[in-house]
Amino acid sequence: MPSAVIAIDLAAIRANWRALDALSGPGTETAAVVKADAYGCGAAEVGPALAAEGVRSFFVAHLAEGTALRIAVGPDPAIYVLNGFSAGEEGAFGAADLRPVLSAPEQVAAAAPHGLRAAIQFDTGMNRLGLEAGEIAPAREALGTTEVTLVMSHLHSSDVPGDVSPEAQRRTFEEMRAAFPGIPASLAATGGVLLGDAFHFDLARPGVGLFGGLPFAEARPVVSLHAPILQVREVAPGEAVGYGATWRAERPSRIATIPVGYADGLIRAAGNRGTAFLDGQPLPFAGRVSMDLTTLDVTDCPAAVPGAMVELLGPNQTVDQLAEAAGTIGYEILTSLGHRYARTHTG
Repeated sequence: MPSAVIAIDLAAIRANWRALDALSGPGTETAAVVKADAYGCGAAEVGPALAAEGVRSFFVAHLAEGTALRIAVGPDPAIYVLNGFSAGEEGAFGAADLRPVLSAPEQVAAAAPHGLRAAIQFDTGMNRLGLEAGEIAPAREALGTTEVTLVMSHLHSSDVPGDVSPEAQRRTFEEMRAAFPGIPASLAATGGVLLGDAFHFDLARPGVGLFGGLPFAEARPVVSLHAPILQVREVAPGEAVGYGATWRAERPSRIATIPVGYADGLIRAAGNRGTAFLDGQPLPFAGRVSMDLTTLDVTDCPAAVPGAMVELLGPNQTVDQLAEAAGTIGYEILTSLGHRYARTHTG
């Protein structure tokens, strides 16, 4: 029996980067955020593909991600580590030529003696990471041998239509960045790119939009996911399917089982709400998603037989549509796709 298969379209990722780069405009460098193993798409494959396309700056979350990405993309691109710097990490940052994003006075002080290139992050309203307004001047005095190559912040509601807070954050960012004149500035992730020129500054750093997710509705789909039917069984009216007996047949039914579950990133909350497809025909989830298996109502689909490959992501269902069925967002679906799939990269 074949495995469930994820196919990653590298050509689509490159096309999405080109589209976002065009939206950012000629005066803005367009970087790429490839944290969480390139949103589950494989940083070892995605990084070189984007570097070949022209990406000169990458962002990851963790030091280990940056070290692995450096091996993949070679010595030239800048790689920023969003979670910053801790004492004792200078050797790893220096060896891989990584740039910590310094977001707290303690990080600035820890990095100061080591001659690293780094970014400074400001808190403009997210209240998550970043220097507060009153911390900026002391941090600048404490930089020591650190070379600041970027100042940045992050919008908390760039994907909320009509929300006025991005503009307020933009104004705050303008005020804060004045402490570092002449240093390139970055505010826009994918949603910020879509807000227009005022948010682009010197560097944009799209992430989820590269991988086919909202809010970049014009993105080309990147990930497809297909799984084989392991078994089809007849279920009589009144019989239950799955844990907790949350689904019962209302008519003579055919139930197919596929080898994908919440251990593979098919969110448990999609039980009784999600849909798979076979030759374009919808196959509703029947019962709860379990750890390794999901059951589908294939009563009206004669083509649903053992060995047939059903689509969970692909032409009939985007990552955000599957996410909606699970009450979550496309980011979580992408980054939760497990390591038990057979994976292919094309393009």
